[in-house]
Amino acid sequence: MILLDIGTWAQGAVSGGLLLALPVALLAGLVSFFSPCVVPLLPGYLSYATGLSATDVMEGRGPRLRLLAGSALFVFGFALVFVLQGVAAGSIGRALLQHQRALTIVLGILAILLGLIFAGLVPLGQRDLRFHRVPKVGVAAAPLLGLLFGLGWTPCIGPTLAVVLSLAMTEGSAVRGGVLAFVYALGLGIPFVLAGLAFARMNKVVRFVRRHQRLLMRIGGGLMVAVGVLLLSGGWEVLMAEVRQWATGFDVVI
Repeated sequence: MILLDIGTWAQGAVSGGLLLALPVALLAGLVSFFSPCVVPLLPGYLSYATGLSATDVMEGRGPRLRLLAGSALFVFGFALVFVLQGVAAGSIGRALLQHQRALTIVLGILAILLGLIFAGLVPLGQRDLRFHRVPKVGVAAAPLLGLLFGLGWTPCIGPTLAVVLSLAMTEGSAVRGGVLAFVYALGLGIPFVLAGLAFARMNKVVRFVRRHQRLLMRIGGGLMVAVGVLLLSGGWEVLMAEVRQWATGFDVVI
């Protein structure tokens, strides 16, 4: 009975519109990783989280377990920030369910504006609040540093995060909002951990991103605008209805 209840809860928590929003959130996290306030400063962030020098991180000379632990705990710290924001957004959306269509229109307009900002076509929100004098305290304080940097990144990655939180609001559920924000954090965090374990290999990707950063941000902004257009036009609800119909064809197997 307990296993069945867990399966039923899981099916309810990850179903319908959320199945459509999850890949959007994951892609938004990846786009955020390649933003100007994250990828160019990757060696510094990893140095803060592990207590190793930036040179050791870039050349892969540090202990792999230390690099893994430091980067993973750092990711855990900023993931907690985003999940709490997702839970809050989902709770607000639940309170506004009776105004669902009006809320979706407002969020659609907001997503379009944020996409244009992220693409650099609207000169707003281009600054971040990085902490420039953080001691290299190492693995033990990596979660706290993740919390601090998660808050400090918010103005810079705000457009992508805000689109994910907008989708969390349309879900109208604190649990689904938290799940959506967690997947966003995975999109941002998994490349971070991979960079910690193999920065020399990731460095090729970093150099590529630096050379084509404007193009990549334009593409990311365009995808955000597309989500906004779907929300504004009602296309998102149509797609959610299709996904819900598809999802109902599966039974709980837990």
